[in-house]
Amino acid sequence: MIQLFKEVKIDWLANRRIFIAVSVILMLAGLGSAILRQWHHSRNPSAPQAFNLGVDFKGGSVITVKFRQRPPAEQIHAAVVQEGVHDAIVQHVTDKPDEVLIKMPLEGPDTTAKGTSGAQVDVGQTKVRRALTKFGTAAGEKVELSSDPNASYKIIGTEAVGPVAGQQLRNKAIAVTLAALVGILLYIAFRFEWTYGAAAVIAVFHDVLVTLGFFSIFQWEISLTVIAALLTLVGFSVNDTIVVFDRIRENRKLHRRDSLYKITNDSINQTLSRTVITSGLVFLSVLAMVLFGGEVLFGFSVALLIGISFGTYSSVAIASPIMVWWEQRIDAANRALALTPKAVPGARTSDAPLRSKGAAAGVRKQTPGARRA
Repeated sequence: MIQLFKEVKIDWLANRRIFIAVSVILMLAGLGSAILRQWHHSRNPSAPQAFNLGVDFKGGSVITVKFRQRPPAEQIHAAVVQEGVHDAIVQHVTDKPDEVLIKMPLEGPDTTAKGTSGAQVDVGQTKVRRALTKFGTAAGEKVELSSDPNASYKIIGTEAVGPVAGQQLRNKAIAVTLAALVGILLYIAFRFEWTYGAAAVIAVFHDVLVTLGFFSIFQWEISLTVIAALLTLVGFSVNDTIVVFDRIRENRKLHRRDSLYKITNDSINQTLSRTVITSGLVFLSVLAMVLFGGEVLFGFSVALLIGISFGTYSSVAIASPIMVWWEQRIDAANRALALTPKAVPGARTSDAPLRSKGAAAGVRKQTPGARRA
């Protein structure tokens, strides 16, 4: 394996309090942003919520448009924004280069009131249709685009997602994430020890919460692609943590006389080259997606960028110190239990005093006789 760093002797655990303090500050900042925004939204419904949920979660409509000569997505988005739909997303269809998907949220002040979602979808569709007239004439519903030489585009499909369906998707996304974390805990507990599994899951929770905190602070939109990025992050972070834990387990067998503190530092230093190479290459790839992927891939790529950065950080600065702290507490408890005298069942605690009294009385009884002798 390529070794970027040789003879590394960094005392990572010596700075564990600084690392954990930084993580706590970031998580509290994200939590505070979510709580304050949700409180402000409860008082003013027009204010942003804790998280900027996309069409997939809060409901809306998706319009599929086929162009004769597809204009750039930026021009379509700008035309839709001019009509007042500011949260619309224009997405290219991968296998059909002449088609685009225009996703937009429900229009209106209350997206949860009964009987209003249909009207809100109609309002949004009307605005999008007006925006599309800037690119030419639309083909009729029963006329193919290729059959009408004067038409520039045709709306070939419209789908609506209600608030109830969006809420179900949100609940399923949360359940899937939690199920993945539970599965990881069980696997690592079986493969290593339960203390290793608990430390790894806490580190993954840290990565997900920090990433969601950034999305709350900057109000980036959360869609199903962001959920996919979070699940990808869970697997990537756990993989990096398992590499460090596996080296710790090997070194504990090879260096039985060394302390767990030293073994953990040595293991992190020994896997540092692998961590930098793997995470660095993934980081550069995701950074390219953030810079050049456009608006459609922004949520997915920025979630991966933040998650991979803090996932690599948590493997060293969060998971390992938590595992060492937990193992030390368990060892201390076991030593204290071993030193505690065990009571014999049925024995009287007063036997020793009684025997000492009898022995003392015997000594006193023998003393006069000894003198007489």
